Amino acid sequence: MRSKPNIDLNDIVLPFQLNKSNIRGRFVRLSETLDKIFEQHEYPSVVEALVTEAAVLTVLIGHMVKLRWRLSLQIRGDGPIRLVATDYYGPTKKGEPGQIRAYASFDQDRIKPSEEGFPQIGSGYFAIIIDQGDDMKPYQGITPLSGESLASCAETYFAQSEQIPTKFSISYGKGTGYEKEQSWRSGGIMVQHMPNPSPAANQGSDNEEKYPLQTPKPLFDEPKENWSRVNILLNTAEEFELIGPNLSQTQTLVRLFNDEGIYLSPEQEIKFGCTCSEKKVQQTMSIYSTKDIKHMTKKDGSLTADCQFCGAHYILDPSTLGFEAPKLQK
Repeated sequence: MRSKPNIDLNDIVLPFQLNKSNIRGRFVRLSETLDKIFEQHEYPSVVEALVTEAAVLTVLIGHMVKLRWRLSLQIRGDGPIRLVATDYYGPTKKGEPGQIRAYASFDQDRIKPSEEGFPQIGSGYFAIIIDQGDDMKPYQGITPLSGESLASCAETYFAQSEQIPTKFSISYGKGTGYEKEQSWRSGGIMVQHMPNPSPAANQGSDNEEKYPLQTPKPLFDEPKENWSRVNILLNTAEEFELIGPNLSQTQTLVRLFNDEGIYLSPEQEIKFGCTCSEKKVQQTMSIYSTKDIKHMTKKDGSLTADCQFCGAHYILDPSTLGFEAPKLQK
C-alpha cells in the first residue's frame, strides 16, 4: 500500500479568472466521486473511461449553473456504446457541495474492450440540458458528435450554440492509489474567453468571491492574441499536473498561467448524489397506460424498477401506476 500523499484527494472544483486576458476557467479533480459512480455498475474499462471524461466535463460546465439547477449531458450514438448520461445538481444553498451521477448503456456483444471508447459511440449527438426548476421549460442544446473525444464535442457545442470560445484539457487514468487498488482519477481544466473584461465582476455561478493571486495589468489589447496565448499555455499541462496528487490545483494554475493575473474563487466540493425516489419512479411510470402497466406486472402481482444511476431497487403497487386510456366515442 502506498503512503498517503501530501495533497488532499477530496473532489474539488476550483473556479479562476485570468484577468490580463479576460478569460475565466474551472479546474476540477475527481477521485472518490468516480469510485461511488462505478461501484454501482460493472462496466468494462473502455466504458468507464468515457463515463470518467463525461463526469469531468459535466462538473466543469455544470459548476456555472445557479443554485438548485440541474445540468445534464447526454451522449447518444448508434455504436456499441449507446448512451452516456450524467447529471450535475447545483447546491441547494451556498456552501454546500455540488452533486453528480452518471451511467452508461452499451452492447456487451459488440463492444471492443481493447479499442478506444469514443469511436465506439458511432454516429449520434452530444446534448446539454439545463433544468431551471418545475416552473421553467428546460433548455436543450444539441450538436452532432464530432472530433476525437467528448471534450472536442463540448468545444463544438460552445462554439456553435453559445458562440463562446472554449477549450478543455482533460486527463484521466486507472491506477493504484492510497488505500484503494485500481481506482480512477481524473483532472480537467476548462477556459472560456469572455466578451467584456470585468475582473471584479461576479461571473459564473452563485457564490463567487474572487481572491487575487497577482495584481492585474493589461497585457494585450487583441482578444484573439490573448486566447491563442492561453491555449498554448494550457496545452503545456501534463497529466500529473491535471490529475495530481503531488501538486495542488492552485500550484498547477500558477505554473500554467503565472503571468496572466490569476484570480481564484472559493473552491467547491463535489460528491456523488442521486435524487431518485419512489415518488419520482411513480411519476415516470404514469406515462404508461393501464394496459402497459399490466403487461409489465410480474406473476406475483408486483412491478419493479431500478435506478440506472445508483442501482436503487423499487417494488411498486401496479394499482397506483399508469392511466386509463380514454374510450373512443362511437
